[in-house]
Amino acid sequence: MSETPTNDGDHAAAKVTLAQIFLTFLLIGATSFGGGVAAYLRTSLVARRQWIDDPTFVSFLAISQTLPGLNATNMAILVGDHLRGGLGAAAAIIGMCLPGALIMFAAGVLYGLHGERPIVTAMLHGVGAAAVGLVFAVSIQLGRKSLTHLGDLVFVVLTLIGVNLLSLSVLYVLLGVGALAIWWHRPRRQPTASSPS
Repeated sequence: MSETPTNDGDHAAAKVTLAQIFLTFLLIGATSFGGGVAAYLRTSLVARRQWIDDPTFVSFLAISQTLPGLNATNMAILVGDHLRGGLGAAAAIIGMCLPGALIMFAAGVLYGLHGERPIVTAMLHGVGAAAVGLVFAVSIQLGRKSLTHLGDLVFVVLTLIGVNLLSLSVLYVLLGVGALAIWWHRPRRQPTASSPS
């Protein structure tokens, strides 16, 4: 991992400090819930701070989802490395994980002392519904910018069918549909114009 931004043309990324990376991911880690973290990440990193653009965000999200581990932590590492190399990745992952670790430790202690309560269960159901809504919203936003061809929509439908209707492993579906998408988007030779005789 390099210690400088990987994209020299990205002036916003070049000015980002390690403290800014840490504090940004600390805030994201402290205010995001469940699957909704993708929406928080996009709002914070793309829309508000403009550290990365939508195509880069989609690429990082795709990599994060195909690797083991949590999407949020994988994204933090990729974005931190993109902005400031290895130190940026370390600052991002510490910032992202610290709030959740402290909150879960406290919640675990309280849950162990007081047991399950109906009000807590109802609150968690509400948070879960909000997280689904956030994932749906960010999917719509990214889809409008990334799914520009009919073939892209076909790959989305194939993925949904494989995972939801056929109950196939996500890994197998990603490998199969991913290979098909790579073949479909492969560079093609442009036909050469015949020279006049």
